[in-house]
Amino acid sequence: MRRREFIAGVLLTGMMRRVQAQPSGKLVRIGVLMAEPFQPLQSLRQELHRLGYVEGRNLRFEYRFAEHGDDQYPTLASELVALDVDLIVTFGTPATLAAKRATATIPIVIGGIAEALSTGVVSNLARPGGNITGFTSLSFDLESKRLELLKEIVPRLSRLGVLASATNPYTSVFMPHFRSDAEALGLMVEFVTVRDKDDLETGLQRLAGARPDAAFVVTDALLYSRPKQIAAFMVEHRLPAMFGFRGYAEAGGLIAYSADQNKLFRRAAVYVDRILKGDRPGDLPVQQATEFELVINLRTARALSIEIPPSLIARVDEVIE
Repeated sequence: MRRREFIAGVLLTGMMRRVQAQPSGKLVRIGVLMAEPFQPLQSLRQELHRLGYVEGRNLRFEYRFAEHGDDQYPTLASELVALDVDLIVTFGTPATLAAKRATATIPIVIGGIAEALSTGVVSNLARPGGNITGFTSLSFDLESKRLELLKEIVPRLSRLGVLASATNPYTSVFMPHFRSDAEALGLMVEFVTVRDKDDLETGLQRLAGARPDAAFVVTDALLYSRPKQIAAFMVEHRLPAMFGFRGYAEAGGLIAYSADQNKLFRRAAVYVDRILKGDRPGDLPVQQATEFELVINLRTARALSIEIPPSLIARVDEVIE
């Protein structure tokens, strides 16, 4: 009898744990703050669905996209706070800082950010404290690696044009590091910044006017919202270009090396679930990317009359023909 009672107790405990692990029937509202509905957002939604959240039943998204430029983020963040969402998911430094300034109580999960420490998003990765946690793509290290890869593709590279966002705080902390790395490779660097999407074409023309041997597009959500325009411009002006998101290579850009953003957003979904179940965001470490992808568009390489070294082809994760 005691054995049957013990087994029944174990089974009941297991059932209770499974019930507790499931999302409650309460409708959860998640605010999303980013430049546009980027592909990784779909990965977040899929992972949340796997974890038991179903849109229209116990989950609702409140989307806010900065369609014109980074200066929209403070207003959009305030709108999400006024809606009293349960949690905010961000992508990029400007969006994350706007959310941080808008609320000190609503949890914020960063789906992806270039650099969390030097931009003032958090002061400690292991224990961020406050209401913010999430994932960073290690962009300082990646920018250096991207530069090396570009030099490998364009061995005679001596003058480099760099396209960046003037309104992203990451740009100001990125520039000194990048300039130092470029100078170590014997490169002259011409920085061109743009303020919003309307300024992009003018910025691209300024970049081409500097007559660089190649171009480098800094990791930034504002710029990434126009991948086809930027990639087509580089091909039209015969500029071999390095990008920080695989979407650029898919849109016709020559080469992209980046953290796997889809996997970062899936991991972010797990953080969302944990926080909604009671974990404090400030106790969850800001985690760094561990998986990266190198994508080369061979069709673009042929259009630019560039021969990709076999040693590089051997290291590529995906080749677009």
